[in-house]
Amino acid sequence: MIKTLSKSEAKELQQQIKTAYNIEVIGKKDIVQENPDNKSIYINNELAFFSVEDRIVPTLKLILKNNFLKKITVDMGAVKFIVGGADVMRPGIVEIDDGIAAEDFVVVQDVNNKKPLAVGRALFNAEEMQAMKTGKVLKNIHYVGDEIWKA
Repeated sequence: MIKTLSKSEAKELQQQIKTAYNIEVIGKKDIVQENPDNKSIYINNELAFFSVEDRIVPTLKLILKNNFLKKITVDMGAVKFIVGGADVMRPGIVEIDDGIAAEDFVVVQDVNNKKPLAVGRALFNAEEMQAMKTGKVLKNIHYVGDEIWKA
């Protein structure tokens, strides 16, 4: 059941988002709704955030409008696997933004189009990823074509 948030609840949610991502995405005139069952947040009837392990995560549709996450860029060979839900492996990565910390949510984009493909959780910090030659570096949380994308 989707519930419309009061102005004070929306303001509190905006504060949580600002704390997590240092961005303001909820305007004064926006209609903010929550589905308490799966802790998803809708802004103006569009799914904007969902919850993973009690942490608020932006959807790819929100990222397409305003990318405020750090990025990991992958080669074109990795794209089909990532949009199929696979985790991101080190050999497919061509670029890693500085400042990524382990457990941060980051966006995965392809090297040619620079379009968001997935949102993942970093398993290592940027320096550790740079030093690695093999292995899984990012847990795929949400990708183009999944249930969240279709919502």
